[in-house]
Amino acid sequence: MSQEEIIEFLVEGTFTGKVSTINKDGSPHITPIWYILDEDNYVTFTTYSKSVKGKNLLRDSRISFCVDDQVPPFSFVIIDGIAEIISESDNLLVWTTKIAERYMGKELSNEYGKRNAFDGELLIKVIPKKVIGQKDISV
Repeated sequence: MSQEEIIEFLVEGTFTGKVSTINKDGSPHITPIWYILDEDNYVTFTTYSKSVKGKNLLRDSRISFCVDDQVPPFSFVIIDGIAEIISESDNLLVWTTKIAERYMGKELSNEYGKRNAFDGELLIKVIPKKVIGQKDISV
């Protein structure tokens, strides 16, 4: 996929992303996430600082992200990078509301945004080091 095709794929629909972080013992930890792209087209999501993924990222900022569609002809994007962790953001409610709007719709976005904008919530931006995208795998 071209850079443009990757961006188009990442903003299409409501695919759930999968994030992999590194546990203290070196094993992988994979979790589903809701995400959006920021103004620089970085994958952006939130997580609680006391969650496994939050603790992992605070200790080791290496991260992998994957999103795929699950219907033929099948496509995916994988991003390996570094997590930029923003622990105190005046804009946290703005981000949680934008993410909620993508997945829950405009009507419920404020409710879900408020529910996820609390002390201890981290704003994470995936700064890419390597990006792979393939489309129409089964064709």
